[in-house]
Amino acid sequence: MRFRTVAFGLLVGACGATLCFRTVQAQAPAQSGPRAQAQNIGAVRPQVYGNLAQVMRGILFPNSNVIFFAQSNNPADVKPAPDPSVSPDPLSSTYGGWTAVENSSIALAEASNLLIIPGRKCSNGRPVPLNNPDWAKFVQGLRAASMTAYQAAQSKNQDKILDAAGNISTACMNCHDRYRDKPGGIAARCM
Repeated sequence: MRFRTVAFGLLVGACGATLCFRTVQAQAPAQSGPRAQAQNIGAVRPQVYGNLAQVMRGILFPNSNVIFFAQSNNPADVKPAPDPSVSPDPLSSTYGGWTAVENSSIALAEASNLLIIPGRKCSNGRPVPLNNPDWAKFVQGLRAASMTAYQAAQSKNQDKILDAAGNISTACMNCHDRYRDKPGGIAARCM
């Protein structure tokens, strides 16, 4: 058995103005190496926390806008924020400029995985249409367009990012035309 010390928190009063620590017993793993690591990873399951609209508004919308910005503006020309480490704008943050476009492209590709996790609901409470063949096609379209945008951002070539942003726009519109922009309002759509 081995011991490790874990920061427990800052407690004013009982501990004064110092950090309190507690000792936690942890058993050494029975196995080590790649096989044991693979078993541990298999125990972690994806969890659904937000509905589809929240995922779209929190991840896909802001990251696609970074790519769309780069269509007509050179990300390298964006000046860093006064304190880039707390900038809410990816383009002026610590990882700004073309790196922000690369990161946003990867975020979109990774977010495509969130669109296929079972159990996610649309904002109207209906299940995300995972079993519809077009859903898988649209998710794959987003994934492919995102990776094209990533490669374009790596090249720092605005002509390439213009084409890639067009692919992102098409991927988004394919899904929006089918699932979001429905007559009958929110009750009839999946978002």
